[in-house]
Amino acid sequence: MKLTTVTNVSVDGVMQGLGGADEDRRGGFERGGWALPLFDDEAETLLGQVYQRTDAFLFGRRTYEIFAGSWGVMEDPSSSPIAAALNTRPKYVASTTLTDPQWADTTVLSGDVAAALRELKAKPGGELQVHGSGSLVRWLFGNQLVDEIILLTYPVVVGQGTRLFPATGPDTALDLVESRATSGGVTIQVYRPGGRPRYATA
Repeated sequence: MKLTTVTNVSVDGVMQGLGGADEDRRGGFERGGWALPLFDDEAETLLGQVYQRTDAFLFGRRTYEIFAGSWGVMEDPSSSPIAAALNTRPKYVASTTLTDPQWADTTVLSGDVAAALRELKAKPGGELQVHGSGSLVRWLFGNQLVDEIILLTYPVVVGQGTRLFPATGPDTALDLVESRATSGGVTIQVYRPGGRPRYATA
């Protein structure tokens, strides 16, 4: 399976609190809910297709709990391709604190997460998808475990909040595989890591 990260970000790279005002107020974040007014039908259709093609999901603990508390308790998951995928595919959570997950078909990875993920990636199948889970995504990049990156970039500068990539971190060249834009201005880029970047010399 290839490991694919799927991240909604603002133009300035913010990924915190995209879904609602109270979704994630860590660090005094006050600008939650910035993505939903821009999330048009085209973006919804595309994201539904992305969710449908996965074989399993991988989450960090915080994102897992947000998803379990919303998608995991829907009365009729079949009414949404996203909910249908989330409620019928295996879910893995990288966490040392989660001990009793309530969402069906969830496995907690708490030991050697890198080894567990290499084992999962070696299995036959299509995709192991990571949605949100910023801390986990940064760790996955640092450990060179990411095979593909899907970025949905919204036409807004949020101006505060946690960003996908930190101020300092590993450098990675990216190969652009696919790019498109919705009529509402959400751009979707698919990248594959391509090793170290090349730098110009004086």
